[in-house]
Amino acid sequence: MSLLKATRLEYLIGDLAILKGIDFEINEGELIGLIGPNGAGKSTLLRLLTQVEPPSAGEVLFDGKPMDQLSPEERARRIGYLVQGAKAHWPFSVEKLVGLGRIPYQKWWQQASNQDHEKVLQAMQMTETLAYRNRVVTTLSGGEHTLVMLARVMATEPQLIFADEPVAALDPYHQLHVMEILRNHASDQGAAVVVLHDLSLAARFCDRLYLLNHGELYCSGSTTEVLSAENIATVYGVKSRIDFDEEGISITPISRLGDHHP
Repeated sequence: MSLLKATRLEYLIGDLAILKGIDFEINEGELIGLIGPNGAGKSTLLRLLTQVEPPSAGEVLFDGKPMDQLSPEERARRIGYLVQGAKAHWPFSVEKLVGLGRIPYQKWWQQASNQDHEKVLQAMQMTETLAYRNRVVTTLSGGEHTLVMLARVMATEPQLIFADEPVAALDPYHQLHVMEILRNHASDQGAAVVVLHDLSLAARFCDRLYLLNHGELYCSGSTTEVLSAENIATVYGVKSRIDFDEEGISITPISRLGDHHP
């Protein structure tokens, strides 16, 4: 079942087209990877899909309704957005920051309920951040901060999660852990869209991929369709080795191709 569908999205800054004619769809149960070189328009596309910014043209439907017709409460409960490099700059404890994920379920005069506390605890256990629940968030490392911000998203229990480069600051263990969390969320009657630069992680965890280049959709489809040596060479400007094993696909960049500028 289609959960979100975008048609002919465009985003202009003056006369400069940042995104041009993007069609995008995600179904319940899917983990979608959004890939492409730096400056391809991936983060901009997430902002349009979440309606953080309105598109210059095109339409986004969520569960069959125009996204801009969803009430702020419904949008906050059903859609989670982990911004690239998201950080909190207030001296909150980790537990209090994660607890902000429960605000969409509370009236302004209400205190957090037992259920709210339980969901916060579950989110910290899921992201392995419980050990520093009493730490002040401004003392965390970049990787720890990412995990805490993901915990805040998970505490909201959104149906659809958008995550912009959530593994960029993480070591291999936590990269796999975050991808497992998103994979499990999608498999449990949810869905997720993740921006990635690691093509092997994209191949190993995602159901389908959208490959952007210069603000346009270069191609989309299964991981094997999109992650061909030819596509990688054309879009990224690198020669790569693609290996297949029982765990999936592994992509290793070998060398740059001349003066190619993705």
